[in-house]
Amino acid sequence: MTRPTLFPAKTIAITGGARGIGYQTAKELIGRGHRVAIGDIDEARAKEAADELGISSVARLDVTDPDSFRAFLDMVETQLGPIDVLINNAGIMPTGHVHEEEDTVTRRQVEINVLGVIFGTKLALQRMLPRRAGHIINTASLAGELSVPGLATYCGTKFAVIGFTEAARQEYRKSGVCLSTVRPTFTNTELVAGTSGAKGLRNAEPQEIARATADLIEQPRPFVRVTRVAGGMVAAMKFVPGRLATALGSALGTDSVFLDDVDMGARQAYLERIRNS
Repeated sequence: MTRPTLFPAKTIAITGGARGIGYQTAKELIGRGHRVAIGDIDEARAKEAADELGISSVARLDVTDPDSFRAFLDMVETQLGPIDVLINNAGIMPTGHVHEEEDTVTRRQVEINVLGVIFGTKLALQRMLPRRAGHIINTASLAGELSVPGLATYCGTKFAVIGFTEAARQEYRKSGVCLSTVRPTFTNTELVAGTSGAKGLRNAEPQEIARATADLIEQPRPFVRVTRVAGGMVAAMKFVPGRLATALGSALGTDSVFLDDVDMGARQAYLERIRNS
């Protein structure tokens, strides 16, 4: 259940806010009393989501286009005031063998998952630095710390998000602007449609990621991993010898869960949407 916050209300902009983690994060933050705006490439669904959330600050947003991103942030500040928090949440996750991945799909992942985060971060910094206040939260993934077969390009983009954010965090550590990453395990949204998850590890629910993100706003720190169990495992795996890590991955089924075990029929609608967006 969403709880009212004891912290001052903030103006918060969320990319990819029409569905999944972005939508649930908006819902959580609104419930805590914050002023929230959402942007999404799917304009029709974004407007539906805004109606459901009871907010009016909504716009079509192409995170790969700096002009579109700039216009979105302008809209937020005109309607709600200076942006206190930007959540770069938009992202896509195709699955499959690297050699079979279409070049357009590869490019789209890099454009949305990496360039979208970099563009948004730069634009937010330009607004926040003169005020010496603000918080930029970039949604990464535990797949940005621990590689998963079948998600090579996706993992590469999330490794990039973590590296970029950490470098920028250190660069601006004395500026008054915070930078953080949220690192979810695989989460029950469209992104994992047709997959069964790792053996013995449950997927997260988007509401869990939303709560973790909202808590991070109220008590900033460099990053948060979700779930606690999956995050602890990923952290521990960094100290495990390579052969043992590979064997453990096989035991958990992670070497096939995004390859041979995928129900492509169940993923078809999602894949068509991200190809046509």
